[in-house]
Amino acid sequence: MYASASAHAAALWAGLHLFLLLILSVLVTHQRRKHKVAIGDGGVPELERAIRAFGNATEYVPAALIGLAVLALAGAPALLIHLLGLLLFLGRILHALGLSRSAEATLPRAAGVLATWVAYIAAAAALLFYAIP
Repeated sequence: MYASASAHAAALWAGLHLFLLLILSVLVTHQRRKHKVAIGDGGVPELERAIRAFGNATEYVPAALIGLAVLALAGAPALLIHLLGLLLFLGRILHALGLSRSAEATLPRAAGVLATWVAYIAAAAALLFYAIP
């Protein structure tokens, strides 16, 4: 069975995002062990931020990956999927870095949110474009 370049592009970004989610999960586990907190955040700011960085990624990444997969199925060019996947990936990394350093608004955190939202808007627009026969 032949998979299109678009499907390969979507697979690449799905795989990279899964690794990102795994890394963020490991960082939560590391903070839990370090501070001996089995459930919740134990009032530990570093753990709270790690939990939110992972939680925020799990709130945004799945829907975006579904969007990339549907774009691949709809025949969108691989380049478009790569651009959207990269923008989302960079956004999620920036957001996690910014949030891991401070609970306050930081430039990386804000840039990460903006990149994520731009990726969402562009993916939604592309999906609507490819939905029209």
